[in-house]
Amino acid sequence: MNSIFDFVFSVGFGLAVLLIVVLKGSVKFVPQNRAFVIERFGKYRRTLTAGLNFLVPFFDKVAYNQTFKEQAFDVPSQSAITKDNIGLTVDGVLYLKLLDPYKASYGVEDYVFAVTQLAQTTMRSEIGKIQLDKTFEDRESLNTAIVRSINEAAEPWGVQVLRYEIKDIEPPRSVLEAMERQMKAERDKRATVLDSEGERQAAINVAEGEKQAKVLSAEGDRAQQILTAQGEAQAIELVATAKAMAIRTIGESAATVPGQKAVQLDLATQAITAKQNIAKESTVVLMGDTASDAGSVVAEAVAVVTAMNKSGAFNPDSA
Repeated sequence: MNSIFDFVFSVGFGLAVLLIVVLKGSVKFVPQNRAFVIERFGKYRRTLTAGLNFLVPFFDKVAYNQTFKEQAFDVPSQSAITKDNIGLTVDGVLYLKLLDPYKASYGVEDYVFAVTQLAQTTMRSEIGKIQLDKTFEDRESLNTAIVRSINEAAEPWGVQVLRYEIKDIEPPRSVLEAMERQMKAERDKRATVLDSEGERQAAINVAEGEKQAKVLSAEGDRAQQILTAQGEAQAIELVATAKAMAIRTIGESAATVPGQKAVQLDLATQAITAKQNIAKESTVVLMGDTASDAGSVVAEAVAVVTAMNKSGAFNPDSA
C-alpha cells in the first residue's frame, strides 16, 4: 500500500509540476510600451502586445523583446570636412522610436548600431555640403536635414528618428584663433560704427537745436518789428489826428473876428521872435529900409492875414 501511495503521490506531484511549467510557458504578461516577437519552430508567428497573452507550450517562444519607448543614443565624435575644406570634430545625440517590432527584429541585426552608423555617415555628408560658418549658424537646418536623410534610409528597419542634436562642433585650433580675431575685428568695427553714428546724431541734434533757436529768434525779431511798426503807426496816426483836430480848431477860431485878431497877434509875435533869433546868430543882418522896426513887421503880418481872409483860407466852408 505504501508503495502504491508513494507512486500515486509521485505521479501527482510530477503532473502538478508539469502543469505549473506548462502554465508558466503558455501565459505571458507583456508590460506597457513593449512587444514580444513570437517564433514557432524558428519561424515568426505573431507579435504580442501589452497585457495577458497565451502561447503554445514547448512550440512557441519569445524570440525578441522590443520597446516602444523613445530612446536616446550618443553618436560618437567623428571627423568631417566642410565645403571649404576645414576639418571638424562633431558629435551628437540621436532620439529614435520603434514603430514596427517585426521589421526591427528581422530587418536588421541591431537597429541601434545601424541607425547610429547611418547618423554618422549622414552627418559627414551634410556637413560636406556647407561652409564652416554655416555649421555654427544653421545647426537647426543641419539637424533637420540629417533626420530626414536617416528616416528615408531607416524605414525598412521599422524605426523612426524623431530628432538629432549636434552637441559640439570643434574646429582646428588655428581656425579657432582666426575666428576669434575675426570676431574681435567685427566687434571693433561695430564699436567704431556706433561711435560715428553717435557723433553724427549728436551733430545733427546740435544743428537742429541751432536751427530752431535761429528760427525762434527770427520769429521773435519779426514779431517785435511788427509790434514796433504797429506802435509807430498808431503814434503817427494819433499825432496826425491831433494835428488835424488842432488845425480844424484853429481854422474854426480864425473864421471869427476875435480869432483873426488872435492870429494877427500870433503872426506878429512869431515874426518878431524870428528876427530876434537871426540877430543873435549873426553879427550882420541885411534888412530893408521899411523893415527895420517892429511896426513894419507887424504891418507885414497883418497884410498877410488880410490876404488870407480874402482868399477864404480861414473859411471852413471853402474846402
